[in-house]
Amino acid sequence: MSLLLSIVMPAYNEEEVIETVVKQWTDLLTRQFPADNTRLIVVNDGSRDKTGAILDQIKNRYPKLMVVHQPNGGHGNAVVNGYRQAVALDSAYVFQTDSDDQFVADDFAKLWAKRDDSPFILGYREERYDAPARLLITKILRLSIAFIYGTYIMDSNIPFRLIRGTFLRKLLAQLPDPTPFAPNIFLAVMAKKAGFNTFDIPITHKERLTGTVSILKWKLLKVCIQSFKELAQFRFELSGKVKALKKPEPVTA
Repeated sequence: MSLLLSIVMPAYNEEEVIETVVKQWTDLLTRQFPADNTRLIVVNDGSRDKTGAILDQIKNRYPKLMVVHQPNGGHGNAVVNGYRQAVALDSAYVFQTDSDDQFVADDFAKLWAKRDDSPFILGYREERYDAPARLLITKILRLSIAFIYGTYIMDSNIPFRLIRGTFLRKLLAQLPDPTPFAPNIFLAVMAKKAGFNTFDIPITHKERLTGTVSILKWKLLKVCIQSFKELAQFRFELSGKVKALKKPEPVTA
Protein backbone atom coordinates (compact mmCIF):
# COMPACT_ATOMS: atom_id res chain seq x y z
CA MET A 1 0.00 0.00 0.00
CA SER A 2 1.34 3.41 -0.97
CA LEU A 3 1.09 6.20 1.58
CA LEU A 4 0.28 9.86 1.09
CA LEU A 5 2.46 10.99 3.99
CA SER A 6 4.92 9.57 6.50
CA ILE A 7 6.21 11.59 9.44
CA VAL A 8 9.71 10.56 10.55
CA MET A 9 10.62 11.20 14.18
CA PRO A 10 13.85 10.05 15.90
CA ALA A 11 13.63 9.57 19.66
CA TYR A 12 16.31 9.28 22.32
CA ASN A 13 15.62 9.33 26.08
CA GLU A 14 12.28 11.12 25.82
CA GLU A 15 10.27 9.03 28.30
CA GLU A 16 8.70 12.12 29.92
CA VAL A 17 7.20 13.48 26.73
CA ILE A 18 7.16 10.77 24.04
CA GLU A 19 3.48 9.82 24.40
CA THR A 20 2.43 13.47 24.43
CA VAL A 21 4.32 14.10 21.19
CA VAL A 22 3.02 10.91 19.55
CA LYS A 23 -0.53 11.96 20.41
CA GLN A 24 -0.02 15.46 19.01
CA TRP A 25 1.19 14.21 15.66
CA THR A 26 -1.15 11.24 15.30
CA ASP A 27 -4.06 13.54 16.18
CA LEU A 28 -2.92 15.86 13.39
CA LEU A 29 -2.73 12.97 10.93
CA THR A 30 -6.17 11.67 11.92
CA ARG A 31 -7.73 15.14 11.74
CA GLN A 32 -6.17 16.18 8.44
CA PHE A 33 -5.89 12.78 6.72
CA PRO A 34 -8.69 10.51 8.00
CA ALA A 35 -7.97 7.78 5.44
CA ASP A 36 -5.51 5.02 6.35
CA ASN A 37 -2.74 6.42 4.16
CA THR A 38 -0.44 8.14 6.67
CA ARG A 39 2.06 6.95 9.28
CA LEU A 40 4.11 8.37 12.14
CA ILE A 41 7.43 6.50 12.08
CA VAL A 42 9.22 6.85 15.42
CA VAL A 43 12.80 5.57 15.42
CA ASN A 44 13.93 4.74 18.95
CA ASP A 45 17.69 5.33 18.82
CA GLY A 46 18.74 2.91 21.56
CA SER A 47 17.23 5.00 24.37
CA ARG A 48 18.58 4.17 27.84
CA ASP A 49 15.38 5.17 29.60
CA LYS A 50 11.81 3.86 29.12
CA THR A 51 11.22 5.52 25.74
CA GLY A 52 11.31 2.23 23.81
CA ALA A 53 9.09 0.42 26.29
CA ILE A 54 6.54 3.25 26.27
CA LEU A 55 6.42 3.24 22.47
CA ASP A 56 5.76 -0.50 22.46
CA GLN A 57 3.05 -0.09 25.10
CA ILE A 58 1.16 2.65 23.27
CA LYS A 59 1.45 1.56 19.63
CA ASN A 60 -1.84 -0.37 19.74
CA ARG A 61 -3.58 2.82 20.90
CA TYR A 62 -2.31 4.79 17.92
CA PRO A 63 -3.00 2.88 14.68
CA LYS A 64 -0.96 5.36 12.62
CA LEU A 65 2.13 4.83 14.81
CA MET A 66 4.97 2.66 13.50
CA VAL A 67 7.81 1.96 15.97
CA VAL A 68 11.34 1.14 14.81
CA HIS A 69 14.04 0.18 17.33
CA GLN A 70 17.74 0.49 16.51
CA PRO A 71 21.01 0.41 18.47
CA ASN A 72 22.20 3.87 19.43
CA GLY A 73 23.73 5.47 16.34
CA GLY A 74 23.02 9.14 16.87
CA HIS A 75 20.31 11.51 15.71
CA GLY A 76 21.47 11.64 12.08
CA ASN A 77 21.61 7.87 11.78
CA ALA A 78 18.10 7.56 13.23
CA VAL A 79 16.77 10.22 10.84
CA VAL A 80 18.19 8.44 7.80
CA ASN A 81 16.81 5.10 9.02
CA GLY A 82 13.40 6.75 9.32
CA TYR A 83 13.70 8.25 5.85
CA ARG A 84 14.55 4.85 4.40
CA GLN A 85 11.55 3.31 6.18
CA ALA A 86 9.30 6.01 4.70
CA VAL A 87 10.69 5.52 1.19
CA ALA A 88 10.22 1.74 1.52
CA LEU A 89 6.55 2.41 2.31
CA ASP A 90 6.29 4.33 -0.99
CA SER A 91 5.32 7.57 0.75
CA ALA A 92 4.34 10.39 -1.61
CA TYR A 93 5.57 12.91 0.99
CA VAL A 94 7.89 12.60 3.97
CA PHE A 95 7.90 15.07 6.84
CA GLN A 96 10.59 15.03 9.53
CA THR A 97 10.39 16.45 13.01
CA ASP A 98 11.82 15.69 16.46
CA SER A 99 10.32 14.07 19.55
CA ASP A 100 11.37 16.65 22.16
CA ASP A 101 8.14 18.69 22.04
CA GLN A 102 9.89 21.86 20.86
CA PHE A 103 7.70 22.23 17.77
CA VAL A 104 3.99 22.91 17.19
CA ALA A 105 2.19 20.31 15.10
CA ASP A 106 -0.17 22.90 13.62
CA ASP A 107 2.81 24.56 11.88
CA PHE A 108 2.94 21.52 9.59
CA ALA A 109 0.13 23.10 7.56
CA LYS A 110 2.42 25.97 6.53
CA LEU A 111 4.78 23.56 4.76
CA TRP A 112 2.03 21.28 3.44
CA ALA A 113 0.43 24.25 1.68
CA LYS A 114 3.62 24.64 -0.40
CA ARG A 115 3.98 20.96 -1.36
CA ASP A 116 3.23 21.57 -5.05
CA ASP A 117 5.75 24.40 -5.30
CA SER A 118 8.93 22.52 -4.38
CA PRO A 119 10.04 18.95 -3.61
CA PHE A 120 12.03 20.16 -0.59
CA ILE A 121 10.58 22.64 1.90
CA LEU A 122 12.19 23.83 5.12
CA GLY A 123 10.91 25.63 8.16
CA TYR A 124 13.20 27.87 10.13
CA ARG A 125 13.25 28.76 13.81
CA GLU A 126 12.64 32.50 13.71
CA GLU A 127 13.09 32.65 17.48
CA ARG A 128 15.11 29.69 18.73
CA TYR A 129 15.04 28.49 22.34
CA ASP A 130 18.35 26.67 22.71
CA ALA A 131 21.53 27.06 24.72
CA PRO A 132 23.77 30.00 23.64
CA ALA A 133 26.48 27.59 22.42
CA ARG A 134 24.01 25.91 20.07
CA LEU A 135 22.79 29.25 18.75
CA LEU A 136 26.37 30.32 18.06
CA ILE A 137 27.16 27.09 16.23
CA THR A 138 24.02 27.49 14.13
CA LYS A 139 25.28 30.90 13.01
CA ILE A 140 28.73 29.48 12.28
CA LEU A 141 27.17 26.65 10.29
CA ARG A 142 25.08 29.09 8.24
CA LEU A 143 28.20 31.10 7.38
CA SER A 144 30.19 27.92 6.67
CA ILE A 145 27.64 26.74 4.11
CA ALA A 146 27.66 30.18 2.49
CA PHE A 147 31.48 30.13 2.37
CA ILE A 148 31.91 26.52 1.16
CA TYR A 149 28.98 26.27 -1.25
CA GLY A 150 28.09 29.86 -2.07
CA THR A 151 24.52 29.35 -0.96
CA TYR A 152 22.53 30.66 1.99
CA ILE A 153 20.10 28.49 3.96
CA MET A 154 18.44 29.98 7.02
CA ASP A 155 18.21 26.76 9.09
CA SER A 156 19.80 23.91 7.16
CA ASN A 157 19.64 21.35 9.98
CA ILE A 158 16.11 22.07 11.17
CA PRO A 159 14.07 18.99 12.06
CA PHE A 160 10.96 20.44 10.45
CA ARG A 161 10.99 19.69 6.71
CA LEU A 162 8.70 18.31 4.02
CA ILE A 163 10.22 16.30 1.15
CA ARG A 164 8.54 14.72 -1.86
CA GLY A 165 9.05 10.96 -1.59
CA THR A 166 10.51 10.45 -5.07
CA PHE A 167 12.97 13.30 -4.50
CA LEU A 168 13.95 11.94 -1.09
CA ARG A 169 14.77 8.61 -2.69
CA LYS A 170 17.16 10.41 -5.07
CA LEU A 171 18.67 12.45 -2.23
CA LEU A 172 19.35 9.36 -0.13
CA ALA A 173 21.10 7.72 -3.09
CA GLN A 174 23.49 10.70 -3.18
CA LEU A 175 24.09 10.93 0.57
CA PRO A 176 27.72 10.19 1.53
CA ASP A 177 28.53 6.79 3.02
CA PRO A 178 29.02 6.42 5.94
CA THR A 179 26.16 8.67 7.00
CA PRO A 180 27.42 12.15 7.96
CA PHE A 181 26.94 13.37 11.52
CA ALA A 182 24.21 15.80 10.38
CA PRO A 183 22.70 14.34 7.18
CA ASN A 184 19.85 16.85 7.11
CA ILE A 185 22.39 19.57 6.31
CA PHE A 186 23.66 17.62 3.30
CA LEU A 187 20.13 17.02 2.03
CA ALA A 188 19.35 20.74 2.31
CA VAL A 189 22.54 21.75 0.52
CA MET A 190 21.95 19.28 -2.33
CA ALA A 191 18.34 20.42 -2.77
CA LYS A 192 19.32 24.09 -2.77
CA LYS A 193 22.26 23.63 -5.18
CA ALA A 194 20.01 21.62 -7.49
CA GLY A 195 17.98 24.80 -7.89
CA PHE A 196 14.95 24.12 -5.71
CA ASN A 197 13.32 26.77 -3.55
CA THR A 198 13.40 25.63 0.09
CA PHE A 199 11.10 28.54 1.13
CA ASP A 200 12.48 28.70 4.74
CA ILE A 201 9.05 29.13 6.36
CA PRO A 202 9.07 30.63 9.88
CA ILE A 203 7.76 28.20 12.49
CA THR A 204 7.38 28.18 16.26
CA HIS A 205 10.17 26.80 18.43
CA LYS A 206 9.52 26.13 22.12
CA GLU A 207 11.81 25.82 25.10
CA ARG A 208 12.86 22.27 25.89
CA LEU A 209 11.40 21.24 29.24
CA THR A 210 12.20 17.52 29.42
CA GLY A 211 14.52 14.84 28.05
CA THR A 212 18.24 14.70 27.41
CA VAL A 213 20.36 17.07 25.33
CA SER A 214 22.99 14.60 24.19
CA ILE A 215 25.54 17.07 22.77
CA LEU A 216 26.88 19.80 25.03
CA LYS A 217 29.94 21.97 25.61
CA TRP A 218 33.19 20.51 24.21
CA LYS A 219 31.38 17.64 22.53
CA LEU A 220 29.27 20.22 20.71
CA LEU A 221 32.41 22.00 19.48
CA LYS A 222 33.90 18.66 18.43
CA VAL A 223 30.91 17.67 16.30
CA CYS A 224 30.79 21.18 14.83
CA ILE A 225 34.38 20.76 13.62
CA GLN A 226 33.55 17.28 12.34
CA SER A 227 30.55 18.61 10.42
CA PHE A 228 32.65 21.40 8.89
CA LYS A 229 35.23 18.87 7.68
CA GLU A 230 32.50 16.64 6.21
CA LEU A 231 30.90 19.59 4.44
CA ALA A 232 34.25 20.77 3.04
CA GLN A 233 35.02 17.28 1.69
CA PHE A 234 31.54 16.98 0.22
CA ARG A 235 32.17 20.09 -1.89
CA PHE A 236 34.30 18.03 -4.28
CA GLU A 237 31.49 15.49 -4.79
CA LEU A 238 28.60 17.92 -5.03
CA SER A 239 28.63 18.67 -8.75
CA GLY A 240 28.04 15.07 -9.79
CA LYS A 241 25.37 14.59 -7.16
CA VAL A 242 23.49 17.71 -8.24
CA LYS A 243 23.47 16.44 -11.84
CA ALA A 244 21.87 13.21 -10.65
CA LEU A 245 19.23 15.15 -8.73
CA LYS A 246 18.36 17.28 -11.74
CA LYS A 247 17.42 14.26 -13.86
CA PRO A 248 13.66 14.35 -14.49
CA GLU A 249 11.54 12.25 -12.15
CA PRO A 250 9.56 9.43 -13.78
CA VAL A 251 6.03 10.35 -14.78
CA THR A 252 3.42 8.37 -12.86
CA ALA A 253 -0.06 7.63 -14.08
